[in-house]
Amino acid sequence: MTVSIKWLAHAAFQIKTEGKIIYVDLEKYGEVSEKADLILVTHSHTDHCDPSKIKKVRKPDTVIFAPDDCVSKIGGNVKTLKPGEETTINNIRIKAVEAYNYKRFRSPGNPYHPKGYGVGYLITAEGKTIYHAGDADFIPEMRQLGHVNLALLPSGGTYTMDNPEAAEAAIAINPKIAIPMHRWDTDPEEFKKKVETESDIKVMVLREGEEYQVV
Repeated sequence: MTVSIKWLAHAAFQIKTEGKIIYVDLEKYGEVSEKADLILVTHSHTDHCDPSKIKKVRKPDTVIFAPDDCVSKIGGNVKTLKPGEETTINNIRIKAVEAYNYKRFRSPGNPYHPKGYGVGYLITAEGKTIYHAGDADFIPEMRQLGHVNLALLPSGGTYTMDNPEAAEAAIAINPKIAIPMHRWDTDPEEFKKKVETESDIKVMVLREGEEYQVV
């Protein structure tokens, strides 16, 4: 079996693996039709956590992981993984990792995403690991992720890494494949050029709704 990943919009992805459907960071854009077996939310900002979109794909047995401040927004049975914690659901290993800003602030001393506010996720299935970075700067913890096959990295600047920083992060993580997300109106080709010039990593620039097979 293979692992396939579809970019829905912004930081939202659908992952198919082990015969299961996983969604990460559902928000109001991006079409969804298939019901979810597992839903992951990195943090509570509305462009990453849309309760109405989650409700649309939720089944009675859908497992949801989200930070504490998302639980009441989503409703029902929602589990939380803190950075460093991991669990296995239907042969799919989920590990939460740090995701935060240390250089991007809404006001002095007040980062858009303070440490402890949100998480990233390592999703391992079929022997392959996908890293969804959530909203973050190029933080030191990215250097300690271990083996990653596919890295989903925010590159839009303002609230997260920009293209050059995301490229530096990709090179440090050293996945086989990197996909830029949370791009806003920036040019992902800038990210692609830097990564592919300075490493052996392949960059896939997806269109909304486009799917990629992780091999």
